[in-house]
Amino acid sequence: MTVAASSLVQQLALLLQRPVDMPARQRAAALLVDWLGCALGGLRSPLAAQLQTLLAAGASAPGPCTAVSVGPRTIHDALLLNAALGNVLEMDDVHRTAILHPGPVVIPVALAACQQAGGNGHDLLDAIVRGYEATIRIGRALGTSHYRYWHPTSTAGAFGAAAAAASVLGLDAEATADALGTAGSRTGGLWQMRHEDVPTKSLHNAQAAQSGWQAAWLARAGVRGPLRILEGEQGLFAATAPQADAAAVTAPEADWLIHATSLKPWPACRHAHPAIDALRDALATRVADDAVAIESIHVATYAEALRFCDRPEPVTALQAKFSLQHALAAICVRGTPQLADYTEAACHDAAIAAFRQRVVVAEDAGCSARFPQHYGASVQVQLADGRVLFASRIDAWGDPEQPMATADIDAKALALAGWGGVADELAAALIVQVRALTEGGSLDTLNELLLRVSPCR
Repeated sequence: MTVAASSLVQQLALLLQRPVDMPARQRAAALLVDWLGCALGGLRSPLAAQLQTLLAAGASAPGPCTAVSVGPRTIHDALLLNAALGNVLEMDDVHRTAILHPGPVVIPVALAACQQAGGNGHDLLDAIVRGYEATIRIGRALGTSHYRYWHPTSTAGAFGAAAAAASVLGLDAEATADALGTAGSRTGGLWQMRHEDVPTKSLHNAQAAQSGWQAAWLARAGVRGPLRILEGEQGLFAATAPQADAAAVTAPEADWLIHATSLKPWPACRHAHPAIDALRDALATRVADDAVAIESIHVATYAEALRFCDRPEPVTALQAKFSLQHALAAICVRGTPQLADYTEAACHDAAIAAFRQRVVVAEDAGCSARFPQHYGASVQVQLADGRVLFASRIDAWGDPEQPMATADIDAKALALAGWGGVADELAAALIVQVRALTEGGSLDTLNELLLRVSPCR
């Protein structure tokens, strides 16, 4: 029975049916490279070791999907590891208006679904494009009132996971709407975890991925889902987003929204990136041999950046990634931001700790007014000789207005893979295979290379 497209998820499901063009596939391949680098870099994390041990001890027989660094596993197990890995280093992609990270949830589902159900390069990339579309549209509809307490990567990500899986499974619009409804009926994730030194944020991604896949699989079997899950009287908007913009779910767009996704060049929360870029701009105005001491750095940015990243005394790697003070102090002491600057050892580095005391943060009303369409900041650097250096950013490097070049994306992925203990040769081969997916060939070589990835020890 065909149901009129009256609900929001029904209208969204119809939008997702349109063909994916080559530019969108190429962008999906770039974001797949970026996710792969983040996931491989995440192999160095304690969470990776814990999940590897958990999966290795499991009694289930090997399955058709690859759990990175563990081997052939069921799709449930592969999503648990792969979707968690992509976020561990806080270098995953981001959509500003939706205030979320589509890649860590959508890409593992698209990959695992193709491995289980069968699919070629175009199937994988098309699923990524459609998964991003659903995630972003629902994320931007949920808005800042939802973001205050809820983790939208998890909330909207479950819808994106369902959309990606539905694409691989070839579901029609009616079944896709059912999958979206079922996924949305049990989605969520509270921000309380960010106040404690726990890896729950990354586990939210895994659970959203698993939930979305299961919803699509159920829809394929004919299981119906609640079609008014967004706008219904007891739906997601009513429960979690008092200022939701329902029209944002189906608003006309000139192109696929995957093109509006930003990439993160620095290993810190995205809210810190505008200030990082502004400080680097300001310091670049000094002459090469300028050794005049920095007395203070004043940062002005949007309120949400302060809510997440005003942390003058981080003591763990996770806290360092959410500290504006640490991010800027590390640049002053060590230069270009590196992964090694966001470790527990770096938190206790005496020079960095001293510099953190010189960083003063405050809200800028203009930046707050532009958020979340733009993530901006300005910095004022007071030098010991009386000079003042100033720079501001409306957007950060990696945003669509200031995109990372292909070479920069690949270099980031290689660096992250090396951090995770993956040999340069293997990482480079993986990148080549991902870029080749736009030609629509088999996934066999990519899968074989993924099976060669070993745990970081």
